[in-house]
Amino acid sequence: MTGNGSKDIGKEMALARKARMVSIVIAATMVIWMAVQFMGGKLGLPPRYAFLFDFAALGALIWALVVTLQIWRQRRDDKG
Repeated sequence: MTGNGSKDIGKEMALARKARMVSIVIAATMVIWMAVQFMGGKLGLPPRYAFLFDFAALGALIWALVVTLQIWRQRRDDKG
């Protein structure tokens, strides 16, 4: 071993934690967004509230995309 084994394992665990966080954010965003769309229709909320939740969901998904790209780049840089 080169002596960096535990350091590499620590980096991989940190990247795995980030990836889990991204997956949780994506899943939760979609479930919450669908629930709000359904409830908004049932309760007769004004469309501006629907747009507010749409933009919040877009923000969460854009954040998830940015973090996913960071993970991808970090793994690519570590391998080569």
